[in-house]
Order: sequence, then C-alpha cells, then structure tokens
Amino acid sequence: MEKIAVSIITIGDELLIGQVIDTNSAWMGQELNRNGIWVARRVAVGDIRDDIRAALDEEFKRSPIILITGGLGPTADDITKPVLADYFGGKLVVDEGALDNVRKIFARLQRPMIDRNLQQAEVPDTCTVVPNRRGTAPGMWFEREGRICVAMPGVPHEMKGMMTDDVIPRIRTRFQLPFIAHRTLLTAGIGESFLAEHIKAFEGSLPPSIRLAYLPNYGMVRLRLTVRGEDAAGSTGTLQSSFDTLKGLVAEWMVTDQDITIQEAIGGLLKQRGQTVGTAESCTGGNIAHLITSIPGSSHYFKGSIVSYANEVKTGLLHVDPNILATEGAVSQPTVEAMVRGALEQLDTDYVIATSGIMGPDGGTPEKPVGTVWIAVGNRQHILAQKFSFRFGRGRNIELTSTNALNQLRKFILAAG
Repeated sequence: MEKIAVSIITIGDELLIGQVIDTNSAWMGQELNRNGIWVARRVAVGDIRDDIRAALDEEFKRSPIILITGGLGPTADDITKPVLADYFGGKLVVDEGALDNVRKIFARLQRPMIDRNLQQAEVPDTCTVVPNRRGTAPGMWFEREGRICVAMPGVPHEMKGMMTDDVIPRIRTRFQLPFIAHRTLLTAGIGESFLAEHIKAFEGSLPPSIRLAYLPNYGMVRLRLTVRGEDAAGSTGTLQSSFDTLKGLVAEWMVTDQDITIQEAIGGLLKQRGQTVGTAESCTGGNIAHLITSIPGSSHYFKGSIVSYANEVKTGLLHVDPNILATEGAVSQPTVEAMVRGALEQLDTDYVIATSGIMGPDGGTPEKPVGTVWIAVGNRQHILAQKFSFRFGRGRNIELTSTNALNQLRKFILAAG
C-alpha cells in the first residue's frame, strides 16, 4: 500500500531562535504515524511572507497533505492567515460560527472584547473552517488540485484538539491508510551499540513488514518494533511474535515491556506492593523527586524528599556523622549509606534513594573528578551503594545520575521480593 505523506510546517520566529521549543511537530508526528500517515518532512519558517509562500510551494511538490501550526494569533506578527488567503486566492471574511465561539469564550471569562479579538473570527473565504473547541483561533482547511493544506494554531492544547477531533478523522475518510502498530520496551544497563550487536541476528531476521528502532536517552534505550500492513489481525500477530522473541533476548536489561518511563514502571511496582519511597538528594537537587512526582497518582507511593545539598543539611536533617564527612567526604559510600538511613527515619518510607556526586563543571579533584557519583538505595534491612563515573556536562550528568538511581531502586525492589 502506498504511503500517504505529510509535510509539517511550523511558523514563528520564536522557533528559529530557540526561544520556544517545537513540541508540536513531535506530537503531530507520533499521532500521524499511529494512524498510518507518514511524515515526510518537517520545516520551520519565520514570520516572513515570502518564506511562508516558498515553504508552501516546496512542500506541495512533495506531499499531498501539508499541516501548518502557528501565526494565527491576534497580533501584528501573526501573518499566516493573510498569507494563506492570498496564496489560495481568497479574501478574509467573518465566519459566524467562529465569531460566536469567540464571544462565548470572552463571556465565560467575563472579559471585555476588542476589535483585535473579533478579528480572530476572520478566515479566508476559500477555506473550510476547522472549529477550535479549546480557543479562539479557528483552523482552516484548504484544497487545491487534490492536495490538502490545514492551518492550525500554534498553542499545543488547541492544535491537539483540532488534530484529534477533526483533522485526522477527516484525513482518514479521504485516503486509504495502512494498518500500523507499535510495541516498545525499555532497557537499562547496556549501551546502544552493545545492544545492537547483541540482537544483530534478530534484527536481520525480521520480516519486511516490521522495522526496529533504537531510541537512546540518558543511559537507557527504548526498542520499538513497528508493523505496517493491510491485514490488521495478521500484522498484529506477526508483531507480537517478534516482540516476544525480542523480550527474551534482552530480558537481562529489560525495565518494562510497555512504552512508559522508568519512573512509571517503578510507580507500578510500588503500588502493586503497597509500598512507599522517598529521596535524599545532594547532587541531583531534587530531580529524582521531580521525575517520580511527574507521574499522576504518585502521591500513593512517594512521601517526600530531603534535598541535602549542603553538608550541614546532611548532618542536621539526615544525621550523617560529621566524622564521615570529614574523613570520607560528601561524595563517598559511607555518606550515601548514612543518607539512606537518615531519610528512612525522617520520611518513614519503605525505600530511599540517596545521591551525592560532583556534577561539574567545577569541584572535581584527581581522586574524585567531575562525574564521580555515589548512589545508594535501601530499606531498613539492607542498603546497596554503587559508584558511577560519568563524563558529560552538568545537565547530562544530573539526568544520568537520576535514571541510574531509579533503575537501581527498581532492581532493589525486585530483589527484595
């Protein structure tokens, strides 16, 4: 079956200068791919008329569908709408449905409207309006010579609503799309290249309908199998069979056979056992607590964190013996073990993670260079500490420490039974 290709154009100077990160394209790509729609290109352009027109000309040569986000707001730099009106040979008119939507939103917010707000309801008369159920700027669906162009707001929440409720369903009615499905697992404790070498024979034996992708991130590697075909039942069976084989090959390093984060996997373990965890963090500065609490429902198993960045907090709150700090240093096995014991008492949890290290760029010594980290996890019966040596910048070292600490906790929980 022929691929249905889509080009994504994101508009805004803020995207080009890095002031705003383009998360829209990533989300759109995932949703389109999930529906069997292939993203051929992603293009970012600034708020310049000629550049927007040139991007439209170029992408219409490549793809039957162009999806645009950005530039539909009420300010002078939002020029996407007039450019599209000119490009598709129309003029701006007031859409009564869009106008009614704007009025209702401002009435609900009890805010006065000005002419600039009313202009949000103007659309080119050559488009079909895509309703915005989450904001004021309507989307616009254009067609020319069998090709489709859809413009949506750059506000992620509004764009996602349009894509889910209107754009993708309408595309599905216009094109014959293949069945597509994914299976993803997460590994830790093995590098991408070693993992690839370990499963080389498996990858070489995959049927043509299945593709394997490696997705590395901060000491972990996700493996994703994707099947594409016309027969949903047959494709699903083939995918599951290959996935089961893959799980067996990487069982030693597999964190979860679901497309979830390690903190979600740990949350599931703790909820299943009715147990709790807390953190005593020095070098990670509360990042592990942030990762855990980013998961909805984490209040069921996470009690709190003591960010003991300074030694006086280690001694005052976690009751680390000052003699340990004086003789062994803050970045040492005895220190993180003492931090675990102190946090178990202070937080009254079943498990504790403790970290202490040198994240950089300063603070290293010949004996303890930048990237030296001690991680300890434990309960009231046992504490396990491990030394790590990372070699990156401060931000990446913090992330690597956090994910390795979470994985150490996961293994500790499983070993505890």
